[in-house]
Formats: sequence, C-alpha cells, structure tokens
Amino acid sequence: MSDDRNRTLFGRNARGPADEAQADGGMTEDNVVHMDTVVARSPREALEPQDIVPPVKRSARARGGMVRFFNFLMTLALFGAITFVGIIWYGKTEFEAPGPLAESTTFTVPKGATFASIVPGLEAKNIIKKQGPLRVFTRGVRAAGQGSALKAGEFAFTPGMSMRAVMQQLTEGRAIEYSITFPEGWTSFRIMERIAANEELEGDVPPIPPEGTLLPNTYNFQRGDTRESIVSKLKEGQKKALREIWHSRAPDLPLRSQEELVILASIIEKETGVASERRHVASVFVNRLRKGMRLQTDPTVIYGIWGGRGKPKDRGGLRRSELDKKTPYNTYQINGLPPGPIANPGIESLRAAANPLETDDLFFVADGTGGHVFAKTLKEHNANVSNWRAIERQRKKEAEAKAKELADGVTAPATQDN
Repeated sequence: MSDDRNRTLFGRNARGPADEAQADGGMTEDNVVHMDTVVARSPREALEPQDIVPPVKRSARARGGMVRFFNFLMTLALFGAITFVGIIWYGKTEFEAPGPLAESTTFTVPKGATFASIVPGLEAKNIIKKQGPLRVFTRGVRAAGQGSALKAGEFAFTPGMSMRAVMQQLTEGRAIEYSITFPEGWTSFRIMERIAANEELEGDVPPIPPEGTLLPNTYNFQRGDTRESIVSKLKEGQKKALREIWHSRAPDLPLRSQEELVILASIIEKETGVASERRHVASVFVNRLRKGMRLQTDPTVIYGIWGGRGKPKDRGGLRRSELDKKTPYNTYQINGLPPGPIANPGIESLRAAANPLETDDLFFVADGTGGHVFAKTLKEHNANVSNWRAIERQRKKEAEAKAKELADGVTAPATQDN
C-alpha cells in the first residue's frame, strides 16, 4: 500500500515522517537520520503497542524472604487449626467423662442464678471437676444451647454423673419436691405454726389468716419456696372449692351466704372424724336451724374460750361452768350460727354442709366406737346419752385398775432358780 493511500485512509495523522519534516521547514541531517529509523507499518500494526516493558525480575533473596514469610503464616494457621481441634476434642471428652462425685447428693439452684454463678457450688460439692482456664462446663453448656435453660430448685445427683448429665439434670430434670400436710379441721393458728416450723420453706411467716379461709390438704413445694406461697395455695384452694360447692348446694338451706356455709362446715368438721357421718351430722344442724333450736355443740364452746390455740391437752371434758360461760361462739348460749368459723373445714365437710342428708334427726351423741348415734326425740337422745355415760364410766374404771396394777407392782418380775 502506497503512502498516498495511507494519507487518504488516515488523513493528517497518517502522514509519513518526511511530510512532517517538510512541514517543519525542510529536511535536515538530523531528520534524515531519524527517518532512517522509521519503519512503515500497516494500519493494524499502527493500532498495536510498539514497545512492551519486560517485568522487573526480583532478586533471589527477595523471593526467598516472601516464601519464608508465607510458609510461616501457613505453619501458624495449621498449628492454630490443630490446636483448636485438639481443644474441642479435649473439651468434649471432659464434658462427657464420668464426674468426681462419689456419693449421691443434692444441690439447690437459687432463683435468678446462672450457670456461671453456680459453678463454685457444684465444684465445692464435687459434682463437677474443678474448672480451669478452659471452663469446660460453662462452654459445654453454651455449645449445647442450654445457657438460658437453668431451672431453680433442689436437684439430686448420683455418683459419677458427667458434666453433660449434670447440665441435663439442671435443665431438663425435675426438682426435688417436698410436701406439707394440714389436717382437716385445723385452726389457722395451728396451720401457721406448721408453716413456720418447716425448714425447707423460706421467708417470713405471714400474719395468721382469718379462720375458715384456708383449705386443709397436702401441698407440694420445692426447697426455697416461700411461706407466703404456701399460704396463697391454701387460700386459693379454699376459694375455688367454696365457689364450686356453693353453686351446687341443695335448695332451701337455712344458710344465707358462703361464709355461713363455711361456719356450718367447720362445726361438722370438729364434731366427727368419720367421713360417712358428715352428711348425717349436717342434717341434724340444718334441722335445728330450721326449727330455731340452739345448736348446742361443744366445739363452739371450746373455740369461744381458747380460740385457735385449742383446749390445753391436759384438760379433760368441758365443765358445767364452761358450758354456761357466755361467749359469742357458745352455741349453748346463742341462737343460730356463731359469728365465724371455728376451724378450717376440709372439702368433704363443705360438701356435707351444702348437701346434708334428708333426716328428721335433731340429736346425736358418741357411741363409744368413734362414731355417733342419732335420735329424733329428746327421750331417745337421753337414753343414748345414758349409754354413753355408762361406757365412759367403764373405761374410767378399767383405766384406774390398770394404773393401780402398775403402781402396786402386781406384775412381778420373773423369779430365778437358785
């Protein structure tokens, strides 16, 4: 391709060196020398780079330093990885290995405690090994996703339990439960005495609740529960039971309120300990209320004199002076029900008061077997009372004879042959 064609194709920029030299004022010796070094190129060659700068070669010393540094990093990373895997393996092995506990024991987790806060206690009881810098137990708990699953309460631990088993016991196991029983017919004073004496419960003893507001029963609790919480259970139990029983009461009862139902139930509770008699005893009191007769029941006299503390244990039966003593609770002296319950009745006495038997009986007295004999008329009742007095005299006579026998040494020691 000629120079003219190159000019036609590429315009001014395609002119040769000679043209440029002429345009600059003619051709000089220098220009001639320069033109001798110029090689004509095709359009494609014109677009390609003319000079390629070769890479700078690093010295062997520089290359050696970089390699050594890279190898150091790789070695360090490999060592770190091996160490990490080793620690994980060691921690897992320790977490699942048998523990140091030699004898069964218990441990109490306070409310609001964390795994980290109970570690010293677990170590002190030898339930887990002493925790070094690795803190295997707490790290294992976190790795298992149980860090926030710690339960409060008292837990039992058996010999040789692993740290994993200890964790599972504290997060999935059931805390040890205790029970406390309040007999039916106990006064609020006696119930609070038992609550105060219980060593597994914590906290102050609440004020004595009003009589009849607690439901005697057996209640479960965990070590560390408060005494207030037990009282709350007793109150809630009574409210729930009374509400249900009141709604299912017999029609036309001579009781105007739930409180009067509790008062009558407390008298029934104190009069008989025989479950099958409760509704029969209830019928006697309901019949007397309907007829306007005084209830004339000894437990009300006792409560009127001694209150919730009860009659002293060394006292015998009621004296005539005590039966004649006027108190707000003495049903020999007042009409109708006393002003409040004389005890905390159980659920069966509440049911008996709400649904008494249908009878015509107006009297009852002890029969000598732990139960009672019932009567419709005063004449029948007096005969039953005479029988009871005879039983009492016979028992007294037998007791005196036995006491005399022991005092006189009638039962002599065995003699020895010489």
